[in-house]
Amino acid sequence: LILARHHDQNDREQRETHTNTHKNTQTNKMAGGPTINDKFPNLEGATQSQDDFDLYKYLGDSWGIVFMHPGDFTPVCTTELGEAALREEEFTKRNTRLCGFSCNDSESHKSWIADIEVATKGKVNFPLFCDPNRDAAAGLGILDETNKDAKGLPLTVRSVFILKPDKTIALMMTYPASTGRNFDEIIRVLDSLQLTVSNSVATPVNWKQGEDVIVNFPLSNADADEKFGKDGYRIVEVPSESGKTLAKNYLRYTKA
Repeated sequence: LILARHHDQNDREQRETHTNTHKNTQTNKMAGGPTINDKFPNLEGATQSQDDFDLYKYLGDSWGIVFMHPGDFTPVCTTELGEAALREEEFTKRNTRLCGFSCNDSESHKSWIADIEVATKGKVNFPLFCDPNRDAAAGLGILDETNKDAKGLPLTVRSVFILKPDKTIALMMTYPASTGRNFDEIIRVLDSLQLTVSNSVATPVNWKQGEDVIVNFPLSNADADEKFGKDGYRIVEVPSESGKTLAKNYLRYTKA
């Protein structure tokens, strides 16, 4: 009887351990990493062309974009880095420097970059950071334990980090392995971020450079009068505000 009870207890403990392990697998697919407004960790190490790369020094006072890739010689990432290279001048005009990131060494990067140029006509001149041991990826919280390579090592998720000159994260985008990034959208949101960081405005849905923007919600109408001039913005009439005298109408447009 005692042995039977001991056996039952062991069974229950094993079931509980299995259940908890399953829950952890489901809920802890990726370790937490930095998010919007956090300072992006410095990347120090090798790239395809140097052994002493320092992301902070490379960026200086510029904006930055870091593109994460799970590994070299991956087809979707090949097209993305080629597109980044082809459009690097557009980013330069916006005082923005590019940096790629992939979990391979410098020799692998060099070989992949040669393929990228032939396949896309884009010459990758910006740094491609090396992280063959996943040390930096682990610190960034971008390893997906449910998606592993042939060696059983977790792959990085395909994230984009847009960094302000103070190295804080202004925006993050994460794509599945099956979907290529949209560089028109990356440039669009970069334009929005650079406009709104120092002006009291926000950009509406589908906004593009040169279109009207929204007066920041925290500003009262009196504040908006002072900031933009009494005729410098327009109030959108909506039913919820009809017939009311308000200190602050919530939807107001002005010129960018």
